[in-house]
Amino acid sequence: MTIQVVLYSKPGCHLCEIVKCKLERLRQDHPFNFCERNIVDDPDDYERFHLDIPVVFINDEEAFKHTLDGSEFLERLAQSEKSKKPNAT
Repeated sequence: MTIQVVLYSKPGCHLCEIVKCKLERLRQDHPFNFCERNIVDDPDDYERFHLDIPVVFINDEEAFKHTLDGSEFLERLAQSEKSKKPNAT
């Protein structure tokens, strides 16, 4: 099962650009689906995240705010991948 990573950001956010670049580099060696959501385009997203961007979700779970640590991201990615696999019976 493929991991879904969502970055909540907005244009002109320097921290958002840094996190996006880190995600793109990590994605080269560790495949995952990536989606960037501009909080300005959705009033609910804006209300929820305007003071906290960038925010990264992994499989619908909030994982990082403001910054992203590459090694911790990879650990969370691996944990998420394990939890999505069906149990062997």
